[in-house]
Amino acid sequence: MSESPYILRSDNEGVVTLTLNRPQNRNALSFGMLEALRDTLAQIAEDENARVAILAGAGPGFCAGHDLKEMRATGFDDAFVERLFKLCSEVMQAIVHLPKPVIARVHGIATAAGAQLVASADLAFAAKDARFATPGVNIGLFCLTPAVALSRNLANKHMMQMLLSGELIDAETALRFGLVNEVVAGDTLTEVTAAFARKVASRSPLTLAVGKRAFSQLTELPLSEAYAHASKLMADNLKAHDAREGIEAFLDKRDPVWRGR
Repeated sequence: MSESPYILRSDNEGVVTLTLNRPQNRNALSFGMLEALRDTLAQIAEDENARVAILAGAGPGFCAGHDLKEMRATGFDDAFVERLFKLCSEVMQAIVHLPKPVIARVHGIATAAGAQLVASADLAFAAKDARFATPGVNIGLFCLTPAVALSRNLANKHMMQMLLSGELIDAETALRFGLVNEVVAGDTLTEVTAAFARKVASRSPLTLAVGKRAFSQLTELPLSEAYAHASKLMADNLKAHDAREGIEAFLDKRDPVWRGR
C-alpha cells in the first residue's frame, strides 16, 4: 500500500478541497481513510480561513464505498466491523454538522458508502459520466447506513428503487432523484464546482454556519415549531455584526465587509 496520505488538502480563497487519495481501489473507505477524513473535517471546523469544503476523489472514480478486501482480511471480525460502521457514521455526521457548507464533486462511480458521502454533503455537482448505486443487496448486505443519508435527499420510492435493485443510475437520473444539484461535462466539473464554492465562500461565515445548522434542525420539526424556532433564530441572527453590515452595505450599494461575528 502506498504511504501517500489518505486525504489530499488544498486551500484557495476560503475553499478547501479534500481529495480521497486511494485511486488504485476507487477510494474505498478503509478504516484508515475514514480516520483521516474524520480528523481533517475536525481541523476544517476550527479553521477560520476555511469557508467551504469540496469533497472529491482521485483517479477514475469518486468513491466505491467500504473496503470489502479489508473486511475480508480481518475475517469479518465482529469487533472490527462494528468499529468500522460506527466510525463511518461519525464521519457522515461530521459532514452534516460541519459549520461550513460541503460540496461533493463527483465523477466516475459513487457507490454504497460513496453514495452516502454524496447524500451527506450539502450540495453535489456531478460529471455526465458519474454513476451512483447502493449495491449491497447484490452481495447480501443491504445498504442500511447509506439509506439514512439517502432518506434525507430522495423520495422514498426513488430511494427504495436504488436500495432494492442495487443497479447503477446515471447522473441525469441522480439529478431527477434529487441526489445531485447539477450535471456538467466532465472537463468542466472542477471549475464549475470551484466557481460555485467561491461564490458561497464570499458570504459571511457566521451566516453560513447559522443557516446550515438551522436547516438541519428545521427539517426535523413540525410546521408550527419550525416557524417558531426559525423566527427566534432570525431575530438572533439580526443581532450579529455581519447581518447589520450586510443590510447597511445593501442599502448603501457597496460590498459588505464580513467579520464572522
